[in-house]
Amino acid sequence: MGLVEIRWHGRGGQGVVTSAEMLVSAAIYEGKYAIAIPFFGAERRGAPVVAYNRISDTPIRTRCPILNPDYVVLLDERLGRMIDVVRGLKSDGVLVVNSKSVPEWVDRKDIRIATVDATSISMSLGLELAGIVIVNMPMLGALIKVSNIVSLNSLTKAIKAKWKGERMKQNLEAVTRAYNETVIW
Repeated sequence: MGLVEIRWHGRGGQGVVTSAEMLVSAAIYEGKYAIAIPFFGAERRGAPVVAYNRISDTPIRTRCPILNPDYVVLLDERLGRMIDVVRGLKSDGVLVVNSKSVPEWVDRKDIRIATVDATSISMSLGLELAGIVIVNMPMLGALIKVSNIVSLNSLTKAIKAKWKGERMKQNLEAVTRAYNETVIW
């Protein structure tokens, strides 16, 4: 597998940091080395937030921000109009975006694009907090679908270890639905 680098973009409260942490847990279940690096200051709910993941078969020594990711995961499509979210994305890298179709602002022909309507999935499952739709679990399901970084089984184990009861069931359903509904363009 080598080293795989992921950059997450979203808004405060959408679960960007939790997504990165859950991916680490799933990777560890598979015996991989993994780190999550949240990057935020005094952001408030709704402000842009970034997190990073590095996953490898060998120990990871670097902790700096990721400038040239293999994957970019965008939890709020509107951020793509405000921030150059594909900046540094490797040629043949993948942009995984919460959208029903390829956003009009994506102008790079050297990358692949995967979409999933994570907002609809989360809303149908009642994944909202303080008026913000939490789309991190569907986006995590979409990422593992297009990347095969970790298995759906390992992510399921990580979710079951973190949550119990109804929240666990909702998150498992969100991940599974997104995994099955992701479209690669």
